Amino acid sequence: MKMTTEEKRHACNDCELTFSLDNELKMHKEAAHENRTKKGCVCKVCGSFLSYKSNMTAHMRTHTGEKPFACQICGARFSQNAHLVQHIRTHTGEKPYKCDVCTSRFSHKSHLKGHMTIHSGEKPFGCTVCPSTFARYFYLKIHMRTHTKEKPYSCNFCDATFAVKSHQKSHMRKHTGERPYCCTVCGSGFAQNSTLKNHLQTHTGEKPFSCKICDSVFARSSNLTLHMRRHSGDEPYSCNVCGSSFASNAHLETHVRTHTGEKPFSCSVCGTSFSQKSHLETHKRIHSGVKPFSCSICGHAFTENSSLTKHMRVHSGERPYVCSVCGSSFANNSNLQKHLWTHMRERPYSCDACELTFPYKTNLKKHIRMCKNICGNT
Repeated sequence: MKMTTEEKRHACNDCELTFSLDNELKMHKEAAHENRTKKGCVCKVCGSFLSYKSNMTAHMRTHTGEKPFACQICGARFSQNAHLVQHIRTHTGEKPYKCDVCTSRFSHKSHLKGHMTIHSGEKPFGCTVCPSTFARYFYLKIHMRTHTKEKPYSCNFCDATFAVKSHQKSHMRKHTGERPYCCTVCGSGFAQNSTLKNHLQTHTGEKPFSCKICDSVFARSSNLTLHMRRHSGDEPYSCNVCGSSFASNAHLETHVRTHTGEKPFSCSVCGTSFSQKSHLETHKRIHSGVKPFSCSICGHAFTENSSLTKHMRVHSGERPYVCSVCGSSFANNSNLQKHLWTHMRERPYSCDACELTFPYKTNLKKHIRMCKNICGNT
């Protein structure tokens, strides 16, 4: 999406290039007009100042989209060889840049530079619209798009647009199927480095994020954030249809499907669709025959963890579902619901031949078998 004239309201008096941010204009003036060297040159497209004319060829590729450098492992292409070298490290895991203060290591020098501001606390780049300050100019530039609503990066396959280029690249992998981040333990590939990091914790068992209120620990900070809302009761995500509120946006999105009827997750074997991905994964076990949940006492296996939980009550004798009328207890909720019908005198199952009614479907089946000759059932 191109910026409008109104959005690019900061114009350079020397070369008439315009910029969306006042800080961009100041940096352009300082580099291109005040401190220009004889060897330097200015890009006529964006106004960037380059110390050496030899750098102009590589710089222009950011405008033309040319990417002559290709990764031999995954096929990803880059406009500069330096970017290809950095990318290769996502495959090799190499992190040559080490922080002198802590043990953190980085694959990019710029990432180390940004990390060092955590220790110094320095945030020299301030937003001209709100009080926010940032350690790097790059972060400020991205932040400003929350004010201008600018989304300059477009998907080549659909109409999606993005404020951040990295978000566009991650999105594009949904279309291309590219998974450049590989697990060195099991070989699994992932579209995003953050997803790979989360996956690696399944091998190490590491759970570095702990709750300060209870003893719960988590592999991801996002899971800790959600957990803390259980203590605080905070539910910041609200349904526009019924007003129900939720602790996470993912839970809200799942809930909204109860209103829309949307079932975006389809089984590739039989075509059955589901509103939740977890329900699809459980369903797929019907086709594969996989039963990953096993009883530690008798070895009986189940496709769902909830089925194993119910089964374990056979061994423990636990009956957590209690009738509020007579105090009878049951191992599962379905048996409690059947029992409650005896109090309500509800008999929902009826014989089509003789109109007798029964509280349970099993009673009706027995009746049909015993009386099929008298009632005329076949």
